[in-house]
Amino acid sequence: MTNAAAFSAAGGAGGAGSAAAAAAHAIKASGAIVHVTPDNFFEIVHRMEQPLVVHSPSKFMTPHKYLTNYKGLFFYTKSKKELHISSKIELIDAEKIWIP
Repeated sequence: MTNAAAFSAAGGAGGAGSAAAAAAHAIKASGAIVHVTPDNFFEIVHRMEQPLVVHSPSKFMTPHKYLTNYKGLFFYTKSKKELHISSKIELIDAEKIWIP
């Protein structure tokens, strides 16, 4: 193996390692994310006094995504069809919801 090839291989391994570290850090920063069904998501939202839901609309071949926070946990669901959100629920439309 040439020095250039060895350097390239080491750089690739380092890049993969730093990407894994970044992903692990993102998970720690975001806390626990609980994936639930749309029905369970609404059960949780209706328990809240002042519910807040973040919605990322469906894009080509991707589902609608929804996120809320309840008692320190983040709850996440996705659906092929847009869910009906009551006007009593504060809704934030996001371009994208990223879950690590």
